[in-house]
Amino acid sequence: MVQIKSEVEDNFHKIIIEGDVDASSSIYLDQAISTAIESGIKNIFIDCRGLNYISSAGLGVFMSYIDEMSENEVNFIIYGLTEKAQNVFQILGLDQLLKIVESKEKAKELIA
Repeated sequence: MVQIKSEVEDNFHKIIIEGDVDASSSIYLDQAISTAIESGIKNIFIDCRGLNYISSAGLGVFMSYIDEMSENEVNFIIYGLTEKAQNVFQILGLDQLLKIVESKEKAKELIA
């Protein structure tokens, strides 16, 4: 089960993930990211401090937006991954394609 919340803070759109992102729940992550892009805000932060598990379908959601983020000059930053989740991103090379930092403060530094 996953809970995904979105909120606008300062100059960024924050998506908060809590729980497991699997094949059946990845659609909610996809909808949240799509809505954030449509909002026109150029800074999107993904708060993964509450992310317990992410399947290949969930990772696929992130991958599907890489080109769109680049084309629209959107700063898309993931933060707060557990060591286990971070390892999955690294094994697949997503840490080379996505901006991944330790904390919201580090994400803010990247857009400053």
